[in-house]
Amino acid sequence: MGTGPIRKAADLRNTNPGWLAALMTSLVLLSVAACDPARDYASGDHCRKVSHKSNPYVVCRFNADTDDIRLFYANEQGEPYLQFDALADTVEAEGKQLVFAMNGGMYHDDRRPVGYLRDAQGDKASVNTNDGPGNFHMKPNGVFWVEGDRAGIDESQAYLDQEIDPEFATQSGPMLVIDGEIHPSINPGGTSRKRRNGVGVSRNGRTVYFAISDVPVTFHDFASLFRDRLEAPDALFLDGQVSRLYAPAIARNEPGLDIGPIVGVVE
Repeated sequence: MGTGPIRKAADLRNTNPGWLAALMTSLVLLSVAACDPARDYASGDHCRKVSHKSNPYVVCRFNADTDDIRLFYANEQGEPYLQFDALADTVEAEGKQLVFAMNGGMYHDDRRPVGYLRDAQGDKASVNTNDGPGNFHMKPNGVFWVEGDRAGIDESQAYLDQEIDPEFATQSGPMLVIDGEIHPSINPGGTSRKRRNGVGVSRNGRTVYFAISDVPVTFHDFASLFRDRLEAPDALFLDGQVSRLYAPAIARNEPGLDIGPIVGVVE
């Protein structure tokens, strides 16, 4: 009686030997799909909810060669935007639409950028390679830049050495992932949890991933999102605790205190 089901399964395998191969093929395809960082995105879609190590995130994916990725700080009159809605209104007045925005780097109390920033009006600060306290000075820090149809993230000194002249750029720190490895000073056992946002770029410089956690997470968990889930060889921390998201397609326009640099995408 206990061997009946086993006999039936064996009989089925003998009469249809191809079923196991078909099942294994399906499992392999599902496994590949589960590892594909682009699997959650349909054509024209940008932002998706993603779970990594049981933590919820929103990841927004854009193509550097087709999407208009910019850095923002102030309008032509030199007035900082401070809020997503103010930026969205300015973009709308130009006959375009702001489809995505988040904190674009750290800032002082007066909302001036701590590090290098280049927006449509030019440079707002030079590359900061000084030593100091806090996340920004957790070396190596880095620069996220957009130039023509490609984007990149470089350690700050490497950025200077390469003499890159991008259209848009922002400096922040620390680097989260450096050539496929998590920043050596980010402790896997770290217990500090905050809401965090950052950016990662694919190896060919075409795909840009912006991510924000929906709950407080550790630095290491956040870095591993870029390395393991999104497979971005380089990623940069942008801000923490005050991180906010503007993504009207998924009904997100998070309020909060005035902010400094903003990274956004315009259509």
